[in-house]
Amino acid sequence: MSNLIKIRDIRRNFPLGSETVYVLKGIDLDIEKGEYVAFMGPSGSGKSTLMNLLGCLDTPTSGTYILNNRDVSSMSDDELAEVRNTEIGFVFQTFNLLPRTTALDNVALPMVYAGASKSERHKRAEEVLKDVGLADRMDHKPNQLSGGQRQRVAVGRALVNKPSIILADEPTGNLDSKTSVEIMALFDEIHAAGNTVILVTHEEDIAAHAHRIIRLRDGVIESDERNR
Repeated sequence: MSNLIKIRDIRRNFPLGSETVYVLKGIDLDIEKGEYVAFMGPSGSGKSTLMNLLGCLDTPTSGTYILNNRDVSSMSDDELAEVRNTEIGFVFQTFNLLPRTTALDNVALPMVYAGASKSERHKRAEEVLKDVGLADRMDHKPNQLSGGQRQRVAVGRALVNKPSIILADEPTGNLDSKTSVEIMALFDEIHAAGNTVILVTHEEDIAAHAHRIIRLRDGVIESDERNR
């Protein structure tokens, strides 16, 4: 196994009026290719801030973040956007789908930014929708899909560019318990296929799917345990 993520002494501060809020206080972390990791922690622990840094949605105040042998901690916004599109597939609690666009075109969207041709985009999006169990829903718009189906579209969109990491932020937060079980089974399959999966959750039963659980508190890693 080789390191996909290497973080050293990452700190993130936010100015608040005349004060400074210290959210991350010196995080060291290695994640290998093919790992399945869950971040847990109470509100204000820093887990969402760390997730944003891992997803290149934000940059650290100080420290180093090496992703796939590239130092992303000091990249420009344009460089970070390119890394996000090629290296990271995002799955959000609120699905974030385009409402007037079919499942197929929602899934294909990241490939537009990657410069793929229309035929390439549709071929790959069809493959991915079959993989996530939506072969018969490709032409449906989000309002014609259930919550679970919408999240499957979102997972398909995350997979379409064959990213290094699938980053899921509370992926079952808006789903009922039966649908949550189905979506987590899908994440288990994605991991079994060789993908690196990182999820943020406050639910123990969701975190139990991961093979490693990292708990944050007050901006530091409180514990880092292998689950299996």
